[in-house]
Amino acid sequence: MNTIFETKLLVVDDEPGIINLLKTVLNQAGFAQVISAENCRMARELFASEKPHGVILDVMLPDGDGFSLMQELRQHSNVPMLFLSARDEDENRLLGLGLGADDYITKPFLPRELVLRLSGILRRVYQPLQTQPLPDECLVLGAVTVNFKSGIVKSGDGEKTLTAKEHALLKKLWENQGNIVTADSLCRSAWDDDLYGYENTLMVHIRRLREKIEADPSQPQYLLTIRGMGYKLAKETKQ
Repeated sequence: MNTIFETKLLVVDDEPGIINLLKTVLNQAGFAQVISAENCRMARELFASEKPHGVILDVMLPDGDGFSLMQELRQHSNVPMLFLSARDEDENRLLGLGLGADDYITKPFLPRELVLRLSGILRRVYQPLQTQPLPDECLVLGAVTVNFKSGIVKSGDGEKTLTAKEHALLKKLWENQGNIVTADSLCRSAWDDDLYGYENTLMVHIRRLREKIEADPSQPQYLLTIRGMGYKLAKETKQ
């Protein structure tokens, strides 16, 4: 695909008014392929048949909930997924992000903000900036290997897939391996914005990254917290 506007988007919401609004906003922004589902059953069928490049879904659906639906869809694909929900409690937002969502936006929302945040996610996944490649595009941390081209983390426990946000954060840390990366810099890499408002979100993604690359996430060996400054990806241990 040449631009992010060629991506196909699936909107899942049980309110026809919200679906129509989202289609109008996304179409006006340049996204021509927007399909919709009003419940989990329709979403599963369209996801399987249409193979969208991104999903926007509500939490409260008539035949289930968006959290469970996202987990189901994640078993078949790692396309970007973001929540657009009226449930704005911190625990719901952190739950969605903790389950692997790429973003969580609450209703009512600013159409321009939605477009900017969605575009940023799609651009990082489908049109990554051409930076100087590191050898083999692979990161080795002890018994763990991360392939940035495929987004796959391999270890003795099998394979795990990075989400778009996890990929962006880990790539930024990898490009500066051995040096401190400030929290602001990490947020700009993942959200095109500074830290304000993203503190808890960043912590959730760092925790999920540790679960994928560390032998003991509670005692990290590689993805280190530098208190008051940010994070650092330590050099791999030489065998």
